[in-house]
Amino acid sequence: MTIYQLLVLFPLWVCLPHFCSPEIMFRRTPTPQKRILGARVPRSDGKILHRQKRGWMWNQFFLLEEYTGSDYQYVGKLHSDQDKGDGSLKYILSGDGAGTLFIIDEKTGDIHATRRIDREEKAFYTLRAQAINRRTLRPVEPESEFVIKIHDINDNEPTFPEEIYTASVPEMSVVGTSVVQVTATDADDPSYGNSARVIYSILQGQPYFSVEPETGIIRTALPNMNRENREQYQVVIQAKDMGGQMGGLSGTTTVNITLTDVNDNPPRFPQNTIHLRVLESSPIGTAIGSVKATDADTGKNAEVEYRIIDGDGTDMFDIITEKDTQEGIITVKKPLDYESRRLYTLKVEAENTHVDPRFYYLGPFKDTTIVKISVEDVDEPPIFSRASYLFEVHEDIEVGTIIGTVMARDPDSTSSPIRFSLDRHTDLDRIFNIHSGNGSLYTSKPLDRELSQWHNLTVIAAEINNPKEMTRVAVFVRILDVNDNAPQFAVFYDTFVCENARPGQLIQTISAVDKDDPLGGQKFFFSLAAVNPNFTVQDNEDNTARILTRKNGFNRHEINTYLLPVVISDNDYPIQSSTGTLSIRVCTCDSQGNMQSCSAEALLLPAGLSTGALIAILLCIIILLVIVVLFAALKRQRKKEPLILSKEDIRDNIVSYNDEGGGEEDTQAFDIGTLRNPAAIEEKKLRRDIIPETLFIPRRTPTAPDNTDVRDFINERLKEHDLDPTAPPYDSLATYAYEGNDSIAESLSSLESGTTDGDQNYDYLREWGPRFNKLAEMYGGGESDKDS
Repeated sequence: MTIYQLLVLFPLWVCLPHFCSPEIMFRRTPTPQKRILGARVPRSDGKILHRQKRGWMWNQFFLLEEYTGSDYQYVGKLHSDQDKGDGSLKYILSGDGAGTLFIIDEKTGDIHATRRIDREEKAFYTLRAQAINRRTLRPVEPESEFVIKIHDINDNEPTFPEEIYTASVPEMSVVGTSVVQVTATDADDPSYGNSARVIYSILQGQPYFSVEPETGIIRTALPNMNRENREQYQVVIQAKDMGGQMGGLSGTTTVNITLTDVNDNPPRFPQNTIHLRVLESSPIGTAIGSVKATDADTGKNAEVEYRIIDGDGTDMFDIITEKDTQEGIITVKKPLDYESRRLYTLKVEAENTHVDPRFYYLGPFKDTTIVKISVEDVDEPPIFSRASYLFEVHEDIEVGTIIGTVMARDPDSTSSPIRFSLDRHTDLDRIFNIHSGNGSLYTSKPLDRELSQWHNLTVIAAEINNPKEMTRVAVFVRILDVNDNAPQFAVFYDTFVCENARPGQLIQTISAVDKDDPLGGQKFFFSLAAVNPNFTVQDNEDNTARILTRKNGFNRHEINTYLLPVVISDNDYPIQSSTGTLSIRVCTCDSQGNMQSCSAEALLLPAGLSTGALIAILLCIIILLVIVVLFAALKRQRKKEPLILSKEDIRDNIVSYNDEGGGEEDTQAFDIGTLRNPAAIEEKKLRRDIIPETLFIPRRTPTAPDNTDVRDFINERLKEHDLDPTAPPYDSLATYAYEGNDSIAESLSSLESGTTDGDQNYDYLREWGPRFNKLAEMYGGGESDKDS
């Protein structure tokens, strides 16, 4: 067999079509080209199966990347032992890039690459080859797999992941201190040659720094590099492949290195002596000046702590370190007195708080200075006996009770008298007042702890001779509690009871709150204001109570709401109590006790009605009410109509006179029209047909003189009785405008019958029954008399 490129014989086996037995026997054949596989078969067959070697001439192919030739790059050749050279076989290639990147000559089995290949994109390709009979298209060899591996060339330079690195190293570091490590990567094959072997070197940054060729670790190269002299450095690092040899590719990166600070410089005061001045009236804590020591370091390495280490003013002054400005603030520690002492001397020390033991040899890391303080004389304001006052008083004290006294004096030798006053900005409600002469604080209004438990007042003490000199002091007044509030329900309870409730069933748990705050804590007791046959209250003794039913079943149609008065009392002295009323609705519930509907909802809000339906129902109700009101008004107006509406309206009028007058012709005695009392019609009179709601005591009018006009007398008496609602009897006037409809007898009025022209026949009265016999005889007899 012929081998193309570097080929290794790889035995491939082909199974003949009649090989099927799982029992295999191997035996070596004398020919080196084949191996005969024998299989033990059933004895009834007696045939021996042979397995023949498949003779592929192939191996793992190697192909150089980045081929620049004009022709296709030759890869290798595939050949089968079954190929007799007569063109009866056809070679087929499949797999990665088959047909596009790799093509095969169907007759000869030669494989070519159609374009340039980059190993960094794909290092190897797996393909499958098969030989088939060109005429029958049947495979003469089973499909086999092979690999084309791409050989690397040095076509990629080393690259750094970052163009610029940032690193830092402490100043004063020893030689060889690691700063940072930079790493470059090479896309070439590290297993083939030196294409991916990278060597590091430094192009810029010497003699301060160096780099390890193999690892890329940057280290310091000079000792005692001082940040105060130079802080920033720029280093350029080169990475070169091919082991750094000539012809290798390279890449660079920049590393910016910063020297970080260490505490290698002590603090220093710029002056040996510092002069300050302070007024004797300066209150405690007043800052009178500052000192500052400079430090060349930064950050925490420059932090300084100040303290007074010596001097005759160590008890009178103090020094505080200001962290933001690194200054020492000198403050007044005790009250100053110009008459007692006018000059103080202090020795102030400044020391670093973070000292590095490596640099003790550069110390000491502290410095001192002398501070002289001069006290200046001023007219001092009054001084209170205390820095602040606290008074406690019960809230039930009477107005005008003294709750405490403040005291102040004039520190000057003149000892000017003091006047006390309250700063009204701290007592806007003017609840308190102060005696201007002795400083006694008393109440001017009642106190209420529930409104305000604390009152923070400010009392002013001023010299009478010089009111500008004044001093203020804080007075805290604490109002102590007195049990003056009754407990109440904690919330509003919407309580309901089911119609099917049983005795002892819990319907509501109630609780209470109290504005008071007793020392022993709140304790409430619950009870009923009176025995209730329907409900009871059970005190849980934990400031809550349960409302239980006492009877079996409720009916919301009989009573839809129960009002249950509950008495709540506390246990403080004096005992306070209040009565809260629970409104309990009777509702229908399901078997689990869940409310379904209550009386109000059942009457007004049927289930399932929408908002629009409810609005329509309300409009209908309003319209009906308007109609009823209009009907009542029309009916009332009809009652007020006169008896005679028109000339055709004829009725019987009976007028009763107690005395016989002069007749119709007598118009001199009095005017009949006056008795109608037109003035009484215009005034609003009370009705006499009903009992008045309020009975008035009748007023007695004086007796009219003898010469009074009868008309005036009658009018006065008539008016008096019209306005008297208690005068019996309560007569009412009924007016009938018609006799009725569908009367069989029609009108029986003699007045109307007299208007007829002819005689009437009254024989029909006999047909009406016994009740009308008398009338039939009267009218029937009259007719016979007339005839006779």
